[in-house]
Formats: sequence, C-alpha cells, structure tokens
Amino acid sequence: MMIDPPEIVSAMEQAGFTHVVWIPDSHLGRWETAIEQSRLSLIRVCREGEAVGVAIGLMLGGAQPVVVIQCTGFFEAGDAVRNAVHDLKLPLKLIIGVRSAQAAQRGATTDNCPHFTEKIVTAWELPHTRFDPTTADAATIQRELQTLAHQPSAAAILWAE
Repeated sequence: MMIDPPEIVSAMEQAGFTHVVWIPDSHLGRWETAIEQSRLSLIRVCREGEAVGVAIGLMLGGAQPVVVIQCTGFFEAGDAVRNAVHDLKLPLKLIIGVRSAQAAQRGATTDNCPHFTEKIVTAWELPHTRFDPTTADAATIQRELQTLAHQPSAAAILWAE
C-alpha cells in the first residue's frame, strides 16, 4: 500500500502544520501539487540550511512549520539544525526523505545515505521515528504527523524512500 500525496498533505493539515518549508527531491516532490492545493503555505528555499532558518522565523512568528528535505540536505543543514535545536531550543519539526532506503533494505544499492542518515540524526540528539510509506496507511501517517506536530521538543520523521 502506498499513501498518496493528498492523504499526506491532509494529515499535515490535520496535525496543525501551517507551512511546508522545503527543497523537494524526486520522491517528496510528488507532494507539491497537493500542498499547493491545500491550506498549507508552501515556501521553497535554495539551501537546506536556509529552510531551517526560515522555519525558525516562522516559529518565532507563531506559525507551525515543517521542514521537508532529503537526507543529503539534512547533512548540509547540520549547523542550522544544531543552532535551532540546541542553542535556541526550538521545537523544529522535520520530515527527512531517506534516499534509497527501500533499496538498501533489499541490499540493492551502494548509496550510503541510508547508512548515515539515522546516525547523523542521532548524533544531533534529534528524536525521530522511521516511517515506511510503502506499508503504511492514511491512519498511520496521520498518527505519525500528529505525534511529530505535538512533540514539545524538536523531532523528525525519517521517510524511507
């Protein structure tokens, strides 16, 4: 079973997110049309560190953004994440697309992103859950996004692509 983009976006809205700050990859980018047709404000940025900075500004202004980026972008945004989470102690929320995660589970890729993503998220002491969209239904993504949105601290969902 695969969750379709309108279900994902509906779950984001129901969880209380107000903005999606992102640089889409080939997998997460499929959500774009659904986001544009939703109540969520879509903010496109040039760099992943910029996405975190924009999310910080939105949070300080009272919004509830979610940053949606691929794992390689999370690696690039490390200092911004460190600043938001550990210096400013903001409840930054991220959905991190883990490139090649499905293929890595089958031993069908040499991509090292799946190997390093969780290790780096853990090193930054960012609470996280792993999410497999190929086995989940709409109720599961709704629960995951509700949990993410209402966690008092920063947190992430590692979205297995």
